[in-house]
Amino acid sequence: MPMAGTRMSNSGRMMTLEEQLACITARRVDLHSAEELKARLAKSIAENRPLRIKMGADPSAPDLHLGHCVALNKLRDFQDCGHTVVFIIGDFTGMIGDPSGKSATRPQLSKEQVLENARSYQDQMFKILDPARTEVRFNSEWFGPMGFEQVIRLSAHVTVAQLLARDDFSKRYAANQPISLVEFLYPLVQAYDSVMVRADVEIGGTDQLFNLLLGREIQKAHGQDPQIVLTMPLLEGLDGVHKMSKSLGNYIAVNDTPRDTFGKTMSVSDELMWRYFSLVLCLPEAEIAALKAAVASGARHPRDVKDELGRRIVAKFHGEAAAVEASAEFARVFSRNQLPSDIPEVALPSGRIGILTLMVKAGLAPSTSEARRLVQAGAVKAGEQKVTDFRLELDPPDGLVIRSGKRGFARIRREP
Repeated sequence: MPMAGTRMSNSGRMMTLEEQLACITARRVDLHSAEELKARLAKSIAENRPLRIKMGADPSAPDLHLGHCVALNKLRDFQDCGHTVVFIIGDFTGMIGDPSGKSATRPQLSKEQVLENARSYQDQMFKILDPARTEVRFNSEWFGPMGFEQVIRLSAHVTVAQLLARDDFSKRYAANQPISLVEFLYPLVQAYDSVMVRADVEIGGTDQLFNLLLGREIQKAHGQDPQIVLTMPLLEGLDGVHKMSKSLGNYIAVNDTPRDTFGKTMSVSDELMWRYFSLVLCLPEAEIAALKAAVASGARHPRDVKDELGRRIVAKFHGEAAAVEASAEFARVFSRNQLPSDIPEVALPSGRIGILTLMVKAGLAPSTSEARRLVQAGAVKAGEQKVTDFRLELDPPDGLVIRSGKRGFARIRREP
């Protein structure tokens, strides 16, 4: 039995209240409130009852990316302090749509799409979370059987003025842009999830602060102690400007291949890579400061430090061996201008073919319009020759390598 003021971590070592607070609050942005968190942790220790740490995700796409990992890493911090993560997969809310800081409604998905994405989410999140300390819930469990009378009663706890206080809603209202009642219901639905799982703490990105705070109000209305709210920074994507997002194409997916993960990481700017060290890898600030000092003094080149970042990220999801190979492959292709060791082949019958059609068949572009854009940008090569005319037709020889951008390769295999 743990002594008063301590809690057993996953490693078996006793963690004091102060150690838990330091671990849990590292890298966070908002905390409502520090006093409540300290009191809730102290009560947890005294009663030997792990806290229930809630996070939800709508499976709007099949892949998680490094931006999601910022909050997942914080959930793992709670688990390492001995607490239980309640991960809510919004199979019900995923069919509604939440803008969450966007200026337009998220497209609604079919139930089949949501469930397929949800299965993929579970496989990926356990690359970070401890399954033994994770409770996975689907919110259709309580919203599916809910009647309209219950929806009305739940809605009575929130005013229109409260909802219009949310930043993206207020901006759209001021701009005379439509906001559906379904979108107004979304924060209330997310808040009710906290009631149903009796959350002690809820974690989300800074763009979720309104919804998380609303969860406190709905819990109080249902006679529960309000959850502590903790938000994490939004990770900038590969463009260095916008938050990482699949819709913007500036993401590194958890399920990307080691080669793609490493290559995309190497495209991160020198200024932004420190955020990845902190938020994705959770390196202690002292280690990050030491790396910065080494770069500033000239003791280490920024490219070498970024190579270390890429290897560490690949190792996090694919293991050390894959990380070493991805680094070596990148050096072979980009530093020495050699071809990758595993170029995919595309089989073509004899005869001429347009370059745009060839690129689509080879998987180097999703459409002819995108292939045309790549050609016009000077990103396409046939062998050693840069392709400058999108109207080009060629009769490619067997073994010819078509290259698109920095990471797209395909080898032609002619069929008889």
